Amino acid sequence: MLAWPDPSPWDSTTPAALSRPSTSSEYKYSNLPSPPNAFSSVDQNSFGAYTLHSTGIPDFLLAPYFQNILCHEAPLPETLHWWQQPNLRNLYLLMPFLFLGSTTLGYDGSLVNGLQTMPAWQNFFGHPTGGSLGIIGAMPGFGGLAVLPFAPYIVDNLGRRAGIALGCLVVSFGALLQAFPKAGDPTPMYLAGRFFIGFGGNLTNAACPLLITEISHPRHRGRATTIYNTLWYLGSVIAAWTGYGTLVHLTGDVQWRLPTGLQCVMPGILLLCLWFVPESPRYLLSKEKDEEALAFLLKYHGDCGQESFARWEYSEIRETLHMEKAAAASSGWHELVRTPGNRKRCFLIICTAIFSQCSGNGLVSYYLSSILNTIGITNSKNQALINGGLAIWSWLVSLSFAFAVDKIGRRTLFLVAGIGMLITFSIWTACSAVYAQNGSTGAGSAVLAMIFLFYGVAGLAWPGLTVSYTVEILPYNIRAKGLTLCFVFTQLAGIFNQYVNPIGLENLQWKFYFVYIAVLIIECLVIFFFFVETKGPTLEEIALLFDGENANVMSEPMSEKIPHISEQGHIETVDRR
Repeated sequence: MLAWPDPSPWDSTTPAALSRPSTSSEYKYSNLPSPPNAFSSVDQNSFGAYTLHSTGIPDFLLAPYFQNILCHEAPLPETLHWWQQPNLRNLYLLMPFLFLGSTTLGYDGSLVNGLQTMPAWQNFFGHPTGGSLGIIGAMPGFGGLAVLPFAPYIVDNLGRRAGIALGCLVVSFGALLQAFPKAGDPTPMYLAGRFFIGFGGNLTNAACPLLITEISHPRHRGRATTIYNTLWYLGSVIAAWTGYGTLVHLTGDVQWRLPTGLQCVMPGILLLCLWFVPESPRYLLSKEKDEEALAFLLKYHGDCGQESFARWEYSEIRETLHMEKAAAASSGWHELVRTPGNRKRCFLIICTAIFSQCSGNGLVSYYLSSILNTIGITNSKNQALINGGLAIWSWLVSLSFAFAVDKIGRRTLFLVAGIGMLITFSIWTACSAVYAQNGSTGAGSAVLAMIFLFYGVAGLAWPGLTVSYTVEILPYNIRAKGLTLCFVFTQLAGIFNQYVNPIGLENLQWKFYFVYIAVLIIECLVIFFFFVETKGPTLEEIALLFDGENANVMSEPMSEKIPHISEQGHIETVDRR
């Protein structure tokens, strides 16, 4: 039983449910001030289930009224050095394994570039060009589209970790199919393998950023989620230089089978190490596993004197989830467009997805060999070297700015990247036209320089912010579905890149670039007029930027007030054994 102080001051205002809580321990509460008159209108549902946590605090004490009793206000430290917090440090040392979800997709993207430079691969598949080459490049996109309708249900119902594990298994299976297709007619099995690569890779990619976002401390969330997508380039680096090594040192079919088969290594490592990665506290709370969620937050976010912040964070997540459920009886797909705020989110998500693929970057990501052929660079070894160098350059730039995202801001990086890409791509197009007309080696060299500069400015925002920005602007109840929407349009845009680009390059050559100049102009305008800055607030508080007064968020945001346990009252435990 709960032993309350003299109830006389509460006779007319205490909800009946509070006088009869049931538990195996006895608690005494002292020095509790009288609740406000409005307290009488609050029913039992306002407080949730009255369960007792191992920490010694019942659930209902985390309701807003009792927070005011137990807490006073203090700001969250402006800087929080994760390496000085033992438990948080251990958590972040596991992050690189989750980053492998992005690295796996990057490996596949650059692998196709590398394979096209290998005579053994060209001979084995009959020198594919145009539509034949396009379908090979586009098949992972079809696999991604196939899994995305199911991905949010898997990660919401089975958990983020379960979604990652299933995706890793499917990617490994697809890699083996790709590496060992039937000799007589290899294309069907090879395409099937690429389909499964896209299926499993996008399931993993739907779960990894959610888990990273939801287990990161709010002070580090922006950098962690941005670094995740920049690791796409690490996969690109590994694939590019693996392909170069096999091209130079190996002969025959092993030249392309080895880098293809190695595609299962990274998901294999992620699968093995996933056992040590904790589940998302937001997912745990959504499944009413409150004790596990609070234990996670206290251990990792409440380290070294930050326990009161961890309790506040638990309360904010829990209250936000309750309000979201109350606001929408169902979190079905219609919720994505039910409110003006959600419609704006969907617009930004779709734009982000399309811009991430259709800004000219897809030309180089999958068909660099074809572009280099148009400016006179036809030697396989030289093409492989350029592919490897571009991969390293792109990764270093994107990774560097991932650490600056919380200082510079998301919208600013998007805008600077868009304008820079428009300028460099326009020069690239002009130099390509000059080379096509008179074969000027200077113009060809300028095209190569512009390709590197283009990827340099693109790395300021793309792909690092593609996923992190999407995840940040979505409330929990539609976060998985909203991220799925992002991936659907990413895959559709990717299919356009991978299937249409080789056809356009084959028929229009440099004139095809004008399509992307038009896209880049639209991109800059949309970013300038519509994109919302999300630097600073927590995931829950970002809802205020989109929903205003209708946002389902606690009334006291972290950016203004952070509670700490006060000495206005205390709780004594009386063990009844």
